[in-house]
Amino acid sequence: MEPSNMAYDRAITIFSPDGRLFQVEYAREAVKRGTTTVGVKFKDGVVLIVDKRISSRLIEPDSIEKIFQIDDYIGCATSGLVADARVLVDRARIDALINEITYDEKIQIKTLVKRICDFKQTYTQYGGVRPFGTSLLIAGVDETGPRLFSMDPSGAFMEYKAGSEGTGRSGAMAYFEENYREDMALEEAIDTGIKAIHKGSEERLNPDAIEIAIVDKKEKFRKLSRDESKEYVKKAIGKKN
Repeated sequence: MEPSNMAYDRAITIFSPDGRLFQVEYAREAVKRGTTTVGVKFKDGVVLIVDKRISSRLIEPDSIEKIFQIDDYIGCATSGLVADARVLVDRARIDALINEITYDEKIQIKTLVKRICDFKQTYTQYGGVRPFGTSLLIAGVDETGPRLFSMDPSGAFMEYKAGSEGTGRSGAMAYFEENYREDMALEEAIDTGIKAIHKGSEERLNPDAIEIAIVDKKEKFRKLSRDESKEYVKKAIGKKN
């Protein structure tokens, strides 16, 4: 950080002369240092895939949770500070439940995303708080079809056909630009997502560290078992791993 900028990163409420909020930018850096996550839309739903990046053989892989269920047909994957993500996931679950109790119908995915992003945005306006250092990929299916959104620490959001967050984002997005097709089936979407993570990874991909979840029109949100995920990884990258 340059000395001239030091006075502007003390509080979230202070803009720098060039219109920047440094605390928000620091939160984005926390996301960039997080594990690589990808989301891929296919004909009937969305696939979420996360590289949990297991740093020690002593760690139990199942104890690292990066994909969460929010509602029957909504899930999310996180990159950045997982503790921050849990707060947002709990908030999203409550909003989804309140909507169902109040209106007797499932919440639309875009409506839920807007509510969570409004909540995140308040943490960029008031003193004594900090932005959430996490980015969520929200995936699900509602009456409008499969949806995939990415939420920024600032409270902004964007809808994607295939998206990525975390340390390998640039490589994964470059792979999607070249290989994504809107008419993909489930198996193709999983294969494409794993290859995108592999493309963005600077290290050897560990099959035990890959977590996969699926939500589609026919089935509710579900996570694949570790054995199922490992089989998909072996098919996707084969001997390259």
